[in-house]
Amino acid sequence: MSTQNLNVTTTEQISDSRRQIIKNLAAGAAGVGLLSQVSNSTAAEAKTPQSVNRPLKGNIHHSMARWTYQDLSVEELCQVVIKLGFSAIDLIGPDEWPILKKYGVHSSMCNGAELNLTDGWGDTQFHEALIVRYHRHIDLVADAGYTNLICFSGNKRGMAPEVGLENAVLGLKQILPHAEKRGVILQMELFNSKVNHPDYFADNSAWGIELCKRLDSPNFKLLYDIYHMQISEGDIIRTIKDNHQYFGHYHTAGVPGRHEIDESQELFYPAIAKAILATGFKGYLAQEFLPTPPDMPGKIESLRQAIQICDV
Repeated sequence: MSTQNLNVTTTEQISDSRRQIIKNLAAGAAGVGLLSQVSNSTAAEAKTPQSVNRPLKGNIHHSMARWTYQDLSVEELCQVVIKLGFSAIDLIGPDEWPILKKYGVHSSMCNGAELNLTDGWGDTQFHEALIVRYHRHIDLVADAGYTNLICFSGNKRGMAPEVGLENAVLGLKQILPHAEKRGVILQMELFNSKVNHPDYFADNSAWGIELCKRLDSPNFKLLYDIYHMQISEGDIIRTIKDNHQYFGHYHTAGVPGRHEIDESQELFYPAIAKAILATGFKGYLAQEFLPTPPDMPGKIESLRQAIQICDV
């Protein structure tokens, strides 16, 4: 699929009714009828064969990251993902879980226990606060009927990678027994430190895998972000095949730019999705790209196409 196909309309081509729809979305209007208008309008204008919304195959458990569609309320986003044929959203906190439950949408990766992305488990000065927060959040996640809770290594601040590993083991071992008891899986996200997250400890799969080995718990996994690891080290498919037992969740985005996962970028996601599926993975593959179209129907079309690309 080309970038041209993702931009279903230009601003000049948007009809008066479409302008009103987008205006309503920006104002936070909700409701199935509104999202139906967006969906129908997009479908009417997307005339290429790629835009036919075929039923999903059911082999991949699809999700998407809430933060990439901030112009939609959580309620509107729930309606969108249901219309696109899947029912999970990543990176949602406890305050908004009731909205997900209202629509039968799963919180596939919970957040809210972390301090931020830089003050993490690799630095002991943050352990006291993190331990309290994660103990509480593990209970919230379990009580809500969810499984995955994100965590972060944080930044090095001059510490060697080995020191960060030792610190992370020390801190995480104080909450893992509780996670195991409650059936919650802590998932540490791998970031690149070259473009997006300078100084981050877990900026390569080897560091994260070693942490998994030292913790030796089925309730600690890595969130393997394909976009980040392509920038950090490449060799995506072999890494997944050889180390899939340590990866509990996957994120996508196009490289370079973190935009759509179509032909405009260097990764071939159908092959990556097939490699993930071949490992027997039963978790979630979540879209985490930043859509480029200027209008909401175009952004929704980008998400629809991404789901179809990964639906192998």
